[in-house]
Amino acid sequence: MIKSIRVQLLPNNKQKTKLFQFAGAARYAYNWALNKQMNHFCEGHKIQTDSALRKAFTVLRHAEENKWLQDVSNNVTKQAIKDLCIAYKNFFRKQKQPGYIKYASKKIAHYNRIGKSLTVYDMNGHPKFRSKKNGDFRFYQDNVKIQFTETHVKLESLAGSRRKNRQRLNWIRLAERNRIPVRAKYTNPRIAFDGGRWWLSVGIQTARKLKPLRGLSFAYRKRRYTRSEGIGIDLGIKDLAVLSDATKVRNINKTRAIRRLKKKRRRLQRQVSRKYQMNKKGDRYCKTSNLIKSEKQLLRINHRLANIRQNHVHQTTTAIIKRKPSFVCLEDLNIRGMMKNRYLSEKIQEQNLYEFRRQIEYKAHWAKISVIIADRWYPSSKTCVICGHVKKDLNLSERMYVCPVCGNVIDRDFQAALNLKRYGDAEQMTSAS
Repeated sequence: MIKSIRVQLLPNNKQKTKLFQFAGAARYAYNWALNKQMNHFCEGHKIQTDSALRKAFTVLRHAEENKWLQDVSNNVTKQAIKDLCIAYKNFFRKQKQPGYIKYASKKIAHYNRIGKSLTVYDMNGHPKFRSKKNGDFRFYQDNVKIQFTETHVKLESLAGSRRKNRQRLNWIRLAERNRIPVRAKYTNPRIAFDGGRWWLSVGIQTARKLKPLRGLSFAYRKRRYTRSEGIGIDLGIKDLAVLSDATKVRNINKTRAIRRLKKKRRRLQRQVSRKYQMNKKGDRYCKTSNLIKSEKQLLRINHRLANIRQNHVHQTTTAIIKRKPSFVCLEDLNIRGMMKNRYLSEKIQEQNLYEFRRQIEYKAHWAKISVIIADRWYPSSKTCVICGHVKKDLNLSERMYVCPVCGNVIDRDFQAALNLKRYGDAEQMTSAS
């Protein structure tokens, strides 16, 4: 099993310059390969293979006008071209899927308004050019040549000289001590810049193996510990999650800290907007030092908000898995359809509902706990938990469920969690038989 670890880097100024140079080389190679593939695709030729593009780029790399590329590790540009070829394969694979829509309706309406015709580049899933303006700074490191200590990581070819005092430039300090194992098998090391900090993500090969039985259920011969009964989880907006044992997980976006940060963000957004209008010269905008400073403050607030929400979801999912339930049952939510509601789209986006499900799935995978996903059209909130009557006309504003048959009065979210638990019990019995 591969476990992914992400850690912050603390480079000095010289190391930051080299990291930006490496990211620029990866972006240049990716865009060059994408331009080549698009030309071949538009002319009706077959898409070039990964090896053919690499050979062509090697010739380009040794040209007189591209000497700066020789200061960057060869593995960085090669992997960028490989990433582009993988993106094209995914693009063609998506086209074969049922229900594939060639062009988005919003894009069609926009191009009709401006009087332009759609191209291959505008198709859904087509790889896009990486932009320095949008802050696309990321690159690959060779998993064999990368080295770790308790406090530092050594990157490949960061220092141009082999002198001992210059080789120190290759070692970048980590923000956390003993975060990554020193002696391990590393996979796919990636370095990225999020606008304020540099991050390193790497996969660690572990000896633990899990055998899938059915979906996300995992088979094992003997249980080493007793498990509690299963848990049904209803996700929502009022509360992040309501469990079948009457536990409620609060909505972190209603706390005072989040509300203060959002208020501060609104004010900063207005400041940035006013500064853009003040520095407008004709049809173009001029970025001043104060404007760049305000945008950095806005970026830090956005990262702070995202980190608080991510941490809340991690703590919640970890606490659920630590209970060692026999199974976890979730509902298959149509997040894309829910986001079309313009009154609730922001609230739904802030809840990170898909991230909650993703974390439950992989943490249950590690703990060998089966995860059951209920059918999307299963009426968990509309079904009475006592008599089984389905109330089809249940509105979203009705927070309490009143059964017209047996007179049962219960919180609709808690009832949904109980029904999901029953659904999981039935699925467990079916799989056992």
